[in-house]
Amino acid sequence: MSERWVCGRFEFQLKRPILMGIVNVTPDSFSDGGLHARTESAIRHAHTLIQEGADILDIGGESTRPGALAVSVQDELGRVLPVIKALMHSGVAISVDTCKPEVMQAALDVGADIINDVTGMRDSSAQRIVARHGQCGVCLMHMQGEPRTMQDKPHYNDVVQDIQSELIQQAQLLEAMGVQASRISLDPGFGFGKTVEQNYQLLANLNSIVDTGYPVVLGVSRKSMIGAVTEQPVDQRLSGSIAAALAGALRGARVLRVHDVRETRDALAVWHAVENAEK
Repeated sequence: MSERWVCGRFEFQLKRPILMGIVNVTPDSFSDGGLHARTESAIRHAHTLIQEGADILDIGGESTRPGALAVSVQDELGRVLPVIKALMHSGVAISVDTCKPEVMQAALDVGADIINDVTGMRDSSAQRIVARHGQCGVCLMHMQGEPRTMQDKPHYNDVVQDIQSELIQQAQLLEAMGVQASRISLDPGFGFGKTVEQNYQLLANLNSIVDTGYPVVLGVSRKSMIGAVTEQPVDQRLSGSIAAALAGALRGARVLRVHDVRETRDALAVWHAVENAEK
């Protein structure tokens, strides 16, 4: 298990999980679409997440929920760049959640620390951008298919082994281009081309991804896999999301990507207190 992730201006020590707070600057995200679509609202929400204990802010301007439609480069830039600029000196790392090379480059140009790509850096232009930068953190996420079609009968020979192999392949490709291993993290991509059963198989065996040696990012907050088990709508999945986050942390996930920072932080604090109590 890696205990270090280099991300632009920041170097995270990962002896315990850190929190990546979600800032969706979109009208159509699955959980909070429209709530923070305006620049001012997104910035206010980001500062709230910082006060609640976020170590990283993950800013996204394009929804990747199942069936989501693509957004133009200009529209995405118009959503995320003002927010990134406003938060650059907020004391936390700034991540941009995008698969577009043009948005990656623009975000890095204004100082973003992390590129979080749901397509796992399949685009050769994106690969060259992060390789040239020489400093930003990179999150490689696994997705089978594309957002509009990814939930149409996803299939794996072995969901854990297949995803592990694909992520390692992409990480090694970036390393061959000059991206240091210490800058790379892996996200198994819960809900991105996986059935509910496959999602839980992946979570139960997350240690297999952790064993690759790269930090693992866990993104399960409020997702349909939580709703499938709890039978709760998206705005009532806090308890289930925390349970899944703790299950991932127990198996070695070291970056938890969440909507509810304060509540997840409190759950982690209790878990750590139990783990560190004298026997």
